[in-house]
Amino acid sequence: MNHLKSLISLPQLAMVVVLCAVVDPTLAAERPNIILLMGDDHGWDETGYNGHPHLKTPVLDEMASTGLRLDRFYSAHPSCSPTRGSVMTGRHPNRYGTFSPGYSIRPEEVTIAHLLNEAGYICGHFGKWHLGPVKSSSPTNPGAMGFHEWLSHDNFFELDPVFSRNGGKPQKFEGESSEIVIAETIKFLATAQQKKQPFFTVVWFGSPHEPYSGLKKDLALYDDLPAAYADKQVRLTSNETGRPTRRPLRDVLQERYAEITAMDRSIGQLRNWLQQQGLRDNTLLWYCGDNGTPGDGIVTSPYRGQKGNMYEGGLRVPGVIEWPAKISKPVTSKVNAITSDILPTLCTLTSTAIPDRPLDGISLSPVIDGNMTERPEPVGFWAFSTGAEAKNKPYIDAKFQQGTTPLVKMMGDIYTRNFKNYHHSTIVDDDFAGSRVLLGNRYKLVVQSNRGGELKSELFDLRDDPAESKNLVAAKPKVASAMQQELREWQQSVLNSLTTADY
Repeated sequence: MNHLKSLISLPQLAMVVVLCAVVDPTLAAERPNIILLMGDDHGWDETGYNGHPHLKTPVLDEMASTGLRLDRFYSAHPSCSPTRGSVMTGRHPNRYGTFSPGYSIRPEEVTIAHLLNEAGYICGHFGKWHLGPVKSSSPTNPGAMGFHEWLSHDNFFELDPVFSRNGGKPQKFEGESSEIVIAETIKFLATAQQKKQPFFTVVWFGSPHEPYSGLKKDLALYDDLPAAYADKQVRLTSNETGRPTRRPLRDVLQERYAEITAMDRSIGQLRNWLQQQGLRDNTLLWYCGDNGTPGDGIVTSPYRGQKGNMYEGGLRVPGVIEWPAKISKPVTSKVNAITSDILPTLCTLTSTAIPDRPLDGISLSPVIDGNMTERPEPVGFWAFSTGAEAKNKPYIDAKFQQGTTPLVKMMGDIYTRNFKNYHHSTIVDDDFAGSRVLLGNRYKLVVQSNRGGELKSELFDLRDDPAESKNLVAAKPKVASAMQQELREWQQSVLNSLTTADY
């Protein structure tokens, strides 16, 4: 428990002690190795296996055709930092104030890395972090959140990325960013193999987040995109100035697709290495996106909406699990699943006790076993209205929230990402505002309001209307009312957590 002692006060430690099972080294050696992979702004339709008319993703396609394909997989939030927090904690990000990009996690959160660390796993993080600065002095860097090793960036990155190794001074790496991240991951895995420890590794790519770029060989794959795309201009970041610019959609898509293909290829390099080392059968490889496709890249999605909103296009993402020792035949699941499910699922699969605090995810082990056909409870989504948060006391001193790894994109007047988080001690009616969703096995309720009210509700039957084109609130008032009440009760639970009641 030494690592958790350094992070958590004595009263909190007393609570966490009950979370961690006594580790039998023999049992730990029999547990699966685990690698979590995540694309940045990679939406549901942007894979060959989901029918994209242009993209070439042969590795993800093979994983989907031989493993567990999660066709109704969701990010916990329509933007990146909150979703990443849900992966780490199994909790909705509003519970700990990670409301949107630029909001950090809180040091008291218990992560899957903490838990697997204590269960005998060697834990590494590679790539995008975005839950706080990655520097050594940050109380929310990957090391503070349970990882033994990390080569990470505060935010997203492009070709020739700059990373901090274990919180040290940022250094530049020449080459394609996804391949660099995977090469560094493989070095870490080789060390774990030498130590004869099971490994837990998180690989969060910088692709395909804008601003876009690509290798010539990858760009050449998309020279034949439809000419009609050139007629539309889209807004994104300039690689030259770091400021907003407008460019033809065809050029932008060529670069975006090149990044996705390079990411796909790098995943193949990882799978090949695992195969060569005899590790692939008992390694659980889980790929997903962190939110839907952004407006500068969404051209073929069958769903309504995009990154940043609560419709299917903003929340539904690719989800694939490959684990040959356990998933020997291809399976396609229609069960609603979400990034918050990752922590409880991994705890179940490794016989690790979960945190004794409210979770929003459930274990998907019955899905892996083929014993779950519907989710036993609905899923809540919520984009918190942050307008009044800056009036509250900062949760972490500003000097510890300053990023160090440079970006191409300017954030205000700086080329780095700084973070924030606030105390929230009192719950008021306006705190329930913001776009939110309750997703059931059939119906989806979407509610939108701001801190002044202006309520709008929509109810969709996703099984009959996956494009969310028909609002059924008037036609099914009892369903809408019941879901409204359940959504409100869930929000109350989330707000209780936000006040630090769980610590």
